Amino acid sequence: MHKDVVRIGGASGFWGDSMAGPVQLVQSGAIDFLVFDYLAELTMGLLAKAHSKDADAGYATDFVTVAMRAVLKPALAQGIRVVANAGGVNPHGCARALQALAQELGVAVNIAVVDGDDVLPQLPQLRAQVSVGAALPAQAASANAYLGAFPIKAALDAGAQVVITGRCVDSAVTLGPLLHAFGWPHDGYDLLAAGSLAGHLIECGCQGVGGLHTDWEAVPDWANSGYPVIECRRDGVFTITKPPGTGGLVTPVAVAEQLLYEIGDPARYLLPDVTCDFTAVTATQVAQHAVEVRGARGLPPPSTYKVCLTYMDGWRCAGQLTVIGFDAAAKAQRTADAILQRTRMMFSRLGMADYTATHTDIVGGAKPYAPAQGNGFEAVMWLAVSHGERRALELFAREIAPAATSWAPGTTGAAGRPPVAPLVRQMAFAIDKQKVAARVALLDAGGQPVDVPFAAPAHAACDSPVQTQRVPASEAIPDPQGPHETHHQPLRPPRTVPLIALAYARSGDKGDTSNIGVIARRPQDVPLLRALLTEQTVAGWLQPLVKGHVTRYELPGIHAFNFVCEQALDGGGMASLRHDPLGKGMAQILLAMPVQVPDDYPLE
Repeated sequence: MHKDVVRIGGASGFWGDSMAGPVQLVQSGAIDFLVFDYLAELTMGLLAKAHSKDADAGYATDFVTVAMRAVLKPALAQGIRVVANAGGVNPHGCARALQALAQELGVAVNIAVVDGDDVLPQLPQLRAQVSVGAALPAQAASANAYLGAFPIKAALDAGAQVVITGRCVDSAVTLGPLLHAFGWPHDGYDLLAAGSLAGHLIECGCQGVGGLHTDWEAVPDWANSGYPVIECRRDGVFTITKPPGTGGLVTPVAVAEQLLYEIGDPARYLLPDVTCDFTAVTATQVAQHAVEVRGARGLPPPSTYKVCLTYMDGWRCAGQLTVIGFDAAAKAQRTADAILQRTRMMFSRLGMADYTATHTDIVGGAKPYAPAQGNGFEAVMWLAVSHGERRALELFAREIAPAATSWAPGTTGAAGRPPVAPLVRQMAFAIDKQKVAARVALLDAGGQPVDVPFAAPAHAACDSPVQTQRVPASEAIPDPQGPHETHHQPLRPPRTVPLIALAYARSGDKGDTSNIGVIARRPQDVPLLRALLTEQTVAGWLQPLVKGHVTRYELPGIHAFNFVCEQALDGGGMASLRHDPLGKGMAQILLAMPVQVPDDYPLE
């Protein structure tokens, strides 16, 4: 493939994303590759459970039955190639299903499969390693290494029109096509970092083009939200945009919000193919809904792959009710307490153990019919519990609805018995790359895999390729825009404003860790934000949600900070009993923090 510019559309941010994405991007007629990201961290465990019950299951079925059914034929007609990590724990099963669909549609398609990420068979040997084995659970549902982009490149080089992978890093589905198109070398680390950043910006669908934007009211046409397209040059500089006539918003701030999403140290973002440094990245508006991104730097990758292991740790169930009227929050709390007390009495009579954990959230709000009652006239009770026995939670699920006729007046909203689901936990560890062998195979006309010769790049061993230091909250970093008058000693008393008056923010999750990216509304606000948002003040405001350490990092190129909050999500994912297990609201909570600014400090 010989192109000076390659256009890649990000069609999906998770398994269950809107069908609008792939249809919109293919109909635009302006992309070379269509890429899908389906695999959240816990999805692999759920797919493994499905595969254990049905050998043909274990992949993201929507990819075949919904997305490809709608766009495979027009995509092939336009020469658009597809890359998706839809394979989950059964990429060959996914490929067979797609081949059957192609035959039904009357089209021929070359399908490649990338696998080798499953390290579950190696767990007995890994348990013998002191550094890893002590922490491994006795039973695991899945254990998959996060592969990189070079196997995808090999599949495309071999002529695949659709590439289906198992577990790989989310950005690899974009970097792989860029490696194929431009022939970037395995040690061209700045280029690999740029391509990985391009993938990171479009791996979450609409989030890259105005979705979840802090100033949500400025984002037009939600119903027709645009999905992101990157237009990447051979030198690694790329522009992020979206199909004409779609909703959404592409601005430097919207791009910066997505850049900060779910990253840790921005100077040492570890990927299988490269270690990325995003601290000097800049985002510049070059046209309406078009932002040019440059400045990513790269160094050698680590000599290990990250492995995500999932395991079942009992069962969980969450029920909710709405309570309307005076003292709604107090009535909702008493209802939750009564449900727990009643079910514990039942457990005791049946000889069952107590809950392993419980969590109650009371969410309140005012309604137009009671404006004088402030914010407490309606409340939603969220009650989540976990237990080692499924039958205990089936009993719990039966005791939610009876509250509607038993206790608080104005109780409503019982929508049947809530489901009892496995409580899936996850853990991450590193495995030597030499112990993982990625494989690439093309399906022949009969659907049989044919191995494609592939040798993993011989990266230099470099477990700590970037020497970085945390930015202590007491230290000031020179502002990239030069000195500004900040009025730190006003003559008049300071005034109090919410943080949102000074900043934008986006939060994400990695297991039990939440990160909150904060972007200054103006470059001149950076010194004030640096003084206001110390590790200590952020940790203090987020208590008791955050139980671990808060670390602050700075990204001068986009006038931003990244706060990594440990032990912040009650275990995260399906292990968490919180109403917001993925920390989507953490940034909103931080933006509500009152901060003091000089009385004469100009706000936007």
